[in-house]
Order: sequence, then structure tokens, then C-alpha cells
Amino acid sequence: MSSRVFVAERIVFDLDGTLVDSAPDLCAAMNFVLRSVDRPELSLADIRSMVGHGARALIERGLSASGPLPTESDMSALLQKFLDYYSDNVAQLTQPFPGTRQLLRGLETAGHRLGLCTNKPQALTEKLMSSLTLDQHFQVMTGGDALPVRKPNRGHLDHVLNKLGGEGPSLMVGDSETDVAAARASGIPVIVVDFGYSLVPARELGADAVIGSLENLMDLIRSV
Repeated sequence: MSSRVFVAERIVFDLDGTLVDSAPDLCAAMNFVLRSVDRPELSLADIRSMVGHGARALIERGLSASGPLPTESDMSALLQKFLDYYSDNVAQLTQPFPGTRQLLRGLETAGHRLGLCTNKPQALTEKLMSSLTLDQHFQVMTGGDALPVRKPNRGHLDHVLNKLGGEGPSLMVGDSETDVAAARASGIPVIVVDFGYSLVPARELGADAVIGSLENLMDLIRSV
């Protein structure tokens, strides 16, 4: 764990692979789609390496693993099938990572303003966060289809920061190159977890610090 201390007024989190382990439910939805087109199912390990760039990218990666991509019209239909199934089962197996709830309560108590910046669609983000009773900790939650741009474009992260208000120092917490790229473009430091869904090892992502547990994060952050 890094010995650096980060001073932050606003803290923006990624969702999947950072705060929650959503891969089991995403895997179930992906395999539902694959079965519908007579494609072989994928393992949970396969899905973990495909998450992070939104539902469309996940569908494309899942289908590419077993053959050619369908036509655009068929792809749109399969994407909708995935979204419908996932929406109905968004929190069946998904759980916050150990330490998530304690961390969010601690940061709130310390006076930090918390935002969520995720490439998961907005409606699914809100449904999942509400189902897990995590939404109460966040002043702003912005999904990947809420704006014309999404991570790694800095506009997505900047929107969350602006909605949080204040002019003090900020911090991004994520698990992938997408989060690091967005933070770098926005000019704020970034911490990554080493238990997320990134194919690239956490220590090779170029973050300012790497943590092995969310319980360690409080030790690295100070209020303004």
C-alpha cells in the first residue's frame, strides 16, 4: 500500500470492480444472450476480463469470443435482450466488496463529497445502487449513457466533479485503465484497487497508488 496521503474534498468512485463485484450477474445475463443464439457460455473469469466499457462493449466481447459478430440490427436486439435480463436480475448475486459500506460511511462522516462515475447505463446504475442501499452515500451518480461522452473521456468525470460542487482537491478511485485515463485527463490523482476487472495488472496502470482492500483507503485520504 502507498505511503502517500491524498487530500480530497471530492472523491469519485467507479462502480463495477471497484465498489461492487457485479461480474456474477453480468455473467448470467451474458450467458442468457449466448444461449439464445446457440453460442457456448462464458466462464465468470472470462466475464471479469470484459467488464468496464459498458453493456455494448461487453456484448461485443462476449459474442466475439465464440464467433463473428452479428449484423447491426441483430446486435441491437441482443443488447436489448441483455439489458432486459440484467435489469430484472441486477442484484441477484452482486455484492459490495468487503469494506465498501464501512468506507463510504467513514468518508461521509469525515466530510467528503462522494460521486459515482460509471460506464454502466444510468437506469441500471440507479437500480443496482438502490438495491444494495449504497445510493444514499452519493450526492451524484452518472452512468455511461447519461452524457454524450463516457470514461475515459474527461467530460464524464468532470461532469460528476462539477455536480459535486466545491473547488477543493479531488480524487478518483477505480480499477482499470479507463479510470486512470479519465483521471489523468481531468488532472486529478487516482487510486486503483488490485482486485478489480482490469486485464492489465493494477500496478501497471500508472495510478498514484494501488490498494488491496477498500478498508485501506481511509488511511490514505485526509479531509481539506
